[in-house]
Amino acid sequence: MRTPEKVSKPAIEKVKQAVIATGYIPNMLAGGLKSRRSMTVVGLVPIISVPQFLPTVRVMTETLDTSGYQLILGQTGYDHAREEKLISSLMGRRPDGVVVAGQVHSPKARELLKNLGVPVVETWDLSEHPIDMIVGFSHIKVGNAVAGFFLSRGWKNVALATGDDERAQQRRQGFMATFGHDVPTVTIPAPSNLASGRRALSEILEKEPGIEAIFCSSDGLAQGVLVEALARGLRVPQDLALCGFGDADFAAHLVPSLTTVHVDGAGIGRMAAELILSRCAGKEVPQKINDIGFRIVERESTALRSE
Repeated sequence: MRTPEKVSKPAIEKVKQAVIATGYIPNMLAGGLKSRRSMTVVGLVPIISVPQFLPTVRVMTETLDTSGYQLILGQTGYDHAREEKLISSLMGRRPDGVVVAGQVHSPKARELLKNLGVPVVETWDLSEHPIDMIVGFSHIKVGNAVAGFFLSRGWKNVALATGDDERAQQRRQGFMATFGHDVPTVTIPAPSNLASGRRALSEILEKEPGIEAIFCSSDGLAQGVLVEALARGLRVPQDLALCGFGDADFAAHLVPSLTTVHVDGAGIGRMAAELILSRCAGKEVPQKINDIGFRIVERESTALRSE
């Protein structure tokens, strides 16, 4: 069963039939002790249900599976202490690799992963000093780009609706740097959702009723802002323009369709898995820091007033 290429096809079929008849299940723990491989890769995500991470997880699972590896997911919940506990727990299971959504900032967690002695890929972020390898993009540059887009539209009275996680705050930092001054901001606990988007718009309008455009830290948050705007009789984009982040599957199908920042989540998952597989095979990777970039997808929610 380990080396089917060395056995004839009729023999393989007989073995398969015997396996089915007896209900035989290979002991992977015993096999792992002999090969020193568990054939598992751990994936750590803040929240499994966050739409922007789903293509990454799906493609990473498929790519690893082609080489016989299985992905085990752990949920950190945007909590450094929980992240440290998860890593400590997983160390005893001896995974062959670790993929993390975002950067690992906790010194203790970084040290734990370094001591694990397996390939580690941080994703959905960018750093000059990754633990091992990284695949992602600059969140500060995302904020720069969206602010530049708003300014090109002539919108000066703008606001932010943002999560309190580190990546969302980096996008806010980039937005402020390009815009040149502080703007009204509502910060909500991550993960954001439709309900928190509705609350965010209510708070923004209480402070600044004449807001022209809002940048949201996720498409789910932007969807909530859109629902609340329509409930208040505001027209999007005529009265209020709106931009999200993540390009979730539903973004193009909202009415009006949502302008957002597209990131190749599937490409992140594929590259992360390939980096892990290359290192597991004893190969050197061409580069450890991989910037996949991003792009603003313009849709109806930011159309010019005259359109």
